[in-house]
Amino acid sequence: MTLRQQFDRLDRRITAWMAHFGITLTRLSLGLIFVWFGVLKFFPGASPAGELASRTIERVSFGQLSPPTGLFILAGWEVLIGVGLLLGRFLRITLLLLFIQMAGTLLPLFFYPSETFQRFPLSPTLEGQYIIKNLVLMAAALVVGSTVRGGYVLSQPTGGRKRVT
Repeated sequence: MTLRQQFDRLDRRITAWMAHFGITLTRLSLGLIFVWFGVLKFFPGASPAGELASRTIERVSFGQLSPPTGLFILAGWEVLIGVGLLLGRFLRITLLLLFIQMAGTLLPLFFYPSETFQRFPLSPTLEGQYIIKNLVLMAAALVVGSTVRGGYVLSQPTGGRKRVT
């Protein structure tokens, strides 16, 4: 077997492993992140995003939710999302809750641009970067969501199907 054939064989095995386990590992890692960050919000001052999230919730609720109450609700919401992802149960509702929560996480970019950008729109602050990285979490959730009706990833293309780019 030539070196190229050995590499191709190894590449096929690695790709097959990624196709087999990638969605599950993505779901579990999302779940871990949501539980972890959600639990932090139960403890005042423990979450680096807590203060900004509290003010955003107060603003969105038109002052009906105090910052501590809003943060407590958000913490529970995030833990619930995380548990749903970790268990792989009720994924449709879990992902709906995730996307609603994620839409809310983007609001500080618009509500508090002086805190989320050093120079709008190209130079985010650390808080802005923390928020913008949620785009990756949303994309990962889309991939997980693509499997709720039994979809899966193939490591090799099948005949007769066009590649979607």
